[in-house]
Amino acid sequence: MIKIQGNIPRNVMIAVSGGVDSMAVLDFLRRAHEVEVFHFNHGTEHGKLAEECVRQYVAKYDLSFHIRGIAWPDAPKGMSREEYWREARYEWMDMYSTTHLPMITCHHLDDCVETWIWSSMNGTGKIIPYRRNGIIRPFRGTRKRDLELWAAMHNVPYVEDDSNKDTCYTRNYIRHEMMPHVLRVNPGIHKTIAKKVRADETEVN
Repeated sequence: MIKIQGNIPRNVMIAVSGGVDSMAVLDFLRRAHEVEVFHFNHGTEHGKLAEECVRQYVAKYDLSFHIRGIAWPDAPKGMSREEYWREARYEWMDMYSTTHLPMITCHHLDDCVETWIWSSMNGTGKIIPYRRNGIIRPFRGTRKRDLELWAAMHNVPYVEDDSNKDTCYTRNYIRHEMMPHVLRVNPGIHKTIAKKVRADETEVN
């Protein structure tokens, strides 16, 4: 079941990567909302495929489309690729979300669990916040498997990034190597973090 936290305005902007999470949310939202689609191309081979996937979808439903990319996918010295890409994406999104409509990102409950585990190992467990300036994350209570189910039920196209399997990236290592052990210790970890997400109501409305 897709769960929504807070109130989603009739007119919204949504960041769409081309992966199953954001494509499912886009398909879910465009049925009852006026959406503007924002896609960031990271300049990789996968980026070309993802951009084409999003382009075809927005063309099919005649949605407003904005795109930006980076010419050099490699991070500057002293910065990881993950950090570099993230900073570039948010810099672009902040340009729009602080002066126009709310910008939705498609973070879900599994993202919140992985972030809490990651941050806990660095001292303090943190929940992905509902709001970041003009950016909102209303799908934090939804499991990834429910987004995958929506995509399957509604024949939503998406592109799977092979780099998501690369455990050289910290988040992938947590997802693929650590999560099975976490679930063995606490099979209810998603319910535990869901309670924290629901309790984090400060910036929801």
